[in-house]
Amino acid sequence: MLQEHEAKTVRKIVLYITAPLLLLIIAACIGLFVYIRSALQPVDPNDKTPIHVEIPIGSSVYTIANVLEKNGVIKNATIFRYYVKFKNHADFQAGNYTFTKAMTLAQIAEQLKTGKLVKEAKLKITVPEGKQLTQIATIISQKTGYSTEEIMAKLTNRSYIEELVEKYPSVLTSDIFNKNIRYALEGYLFPATYSFTEEKPSLEEMIETMVAKTEEVLAKYTEDMEARGLTVHQLLTMASLIEEEATEKADREKIASVFYNRLEKGMPLQTDPTVLYALGQHKSRVYYKDLEVNSPYNTYMHKGLPPGPIANAGEASIQAALHPAETDYFYFLATPAGDVIFTKTLDEHNREKAKYIGKQ
Repeated sequence: MLQEHEAKTVRKIVLYITAPLLLLIIAACIGLFVYIRSALQPVDPNDKTPIHVEIPIGSSVYTIANVLEKNGVIKNATIFRYYVKFKNHADFQAGNYTFTKAMTLAQIAEQLKTGKLVKEAKLKITVPEGKQLTQIATIISQKTGYSTEEIMAKLTNRSYIEELVEKYPSVLTSDIFNKNIRYALEGYLFPATYSFTEEKPSLEEMIETMVAKTEEVLAKYTEDMEARGLTVHQLLTMASLIEEEATEKADREKIASVFYNRLEKGMPLQTDPTVLYALGQHKSRVYYKDLEVNSPYNTYMHKGLPPGPIANAGEASIQAALHPAETDYFYFLATPAGDVIFTKTLDEHNREKAKYIGKQ
């Protein structure tokens, strides 16, 4: 009887140990099945925004899969490679392609076999660094014939912006709806040259292509943002200040260091471009009376970063915001010649200011 009791006890112990393990294995298998099934589906069946992808000559299936994943055309590069191998797809061709997130893996694989080039661009729009939303609307208007009023109406439409937030959650967050922000999409239309196959594409296509470019660029800096403790909104805000202060000769990393040094000391940033943004004017010079403008964007009045970006920042300014120089500077001054002079104290700054600019 004692041996039988011990055997039952052992069986119970084995059951208690193996049952949870078996359940974990089953759950893992189910999870893997769900994940693979999801990865085999289109990234977004409803998103037909064109994604231009270049497949270099000599690219392997491994390289192609990584390029497609990086550009958001597929969900998972590894699953795509196994799919291609299982379906025995081959003879993928180098070239320039246009995909969408709504395409299936079968459609993507078939298109890669054609080597079909992108249609000749009928419209090119160049958005330079440092442009504000209203200026970008003017650029689009001049190139397409849409009025600046209807472009701005689309760019400021709350319902449309909420749709964009759902499509691009990694870059557009609730931060853009801060009550003090002038334009929710300010700073989120990436500066670049955009090509379109229609002479007058829809406003949605143009806007979303620019937002998608912002998402694409920022995806490279996710770890850097986490390391510095910055949200996307904070990064683009800081980068916009650097962009607006930088000249061709400017050292963006040093400008960034001044801003971070001042923030660390609890000093106001006191950057003139925020005053001009608050005024809603483009002027070559800021006067003392301008510094009194009552606005949350006025960094002479308010400490910390302004509510949001004041312009669209290029990648160089984004990199500077993430990797500032290590300095003990608290002031900088741009001379009429475009040189930037960095100083440690207010007295030094005022001496340089008197030398190059004089009294205001």
